[in-house]
Amino acid sequence: MIYRDDITNLRGDIEEKVGQKIIVKGTLGRSKFFEKEATLEKAYPNLFVVKYDKEEGNATYSYTDVLTRTIDLQIFDGENYCSIVPPRAETSRKIRHELLQDVIENLG
Repeated sequence: MIYRDDITNLRGDIEEKVGQKIIVKGTLGRSKFFEKEATLEKAYPNLFVVKYDKEEGNATYSYTDVLTRTIDLQIFDGENYCSIVPPRAETSRKIRHELLQDVIENLG
């Protein structure tokens, strides 16, 4: 679930990075993916603008696109590219099942 604070924090992070090089990764549907280098151009309250090469123009994305992982933004920190949103912690099916069983036992 995405909370208002998550969006506010992400907006602040992106506003601080305006002007920096980024890599945008996403899907185009039906197993088609894209990865493009761009520059973070502007940040607005509900969306931000990414400037691609001269031929490709600009694109706008919402902060929820990043939080729902529709796109992945990787910011250049001077040496490497790092994802602006940390990777999701994956839990195995067995661990989820054990956690669910513990909850059921504590309720009953």
